[in-house]
Amino acid sequence: MRGLKAGGDDYLTKPFAFSELAARVEALLRRPGVLRETILRAGPLEMDLIERHVRRGNRLIELLPREFKLLEFLIRRPGQLMTRAMLLEDVWNYHFLTETNLVDVHIGKLRRKIDGPGETPMIHTIRGSGFMLCPPP
Repeated sequence: MRGLKAGGDDYLTKPFAFSELAARVEALLRRPGVLRETILRAGPLEMDLIERHVRRGNRLIELLPREFKLLEFLIRRPGQLMTRAMLLEDVWNYHFLTETNLVDVHIGKLRRKIDGPGETPMIHTIRGSGFMLCPPP
């Protein structure tokens, strides 16, 4: 019951027949559903959530798992102010305020990777408030 309340569509109890599992999967695939985006874009930045690739133009950007999660959080909210507390809670799963420069350090590393020489910076610091991803026009 917890799984259904948490957003699950269906469930099977063990033991189950493989044919029943296959039939349930086929039924779920027939449902008209909301397609989740697997490629996110913000200006020249493109993030493939399945392949876990990030590109800016033709340049492939190698990101560590936490950097990928941080960029995904920002790219889903372009032009919106993200406070350090929001980032700590959603990216690091910290549910308390802490005096740390963890967010600033990771934002710095992410900036160095996504902003190449001569490219318009995409992550902006809003002094005293947080950060914002602003794709160039």
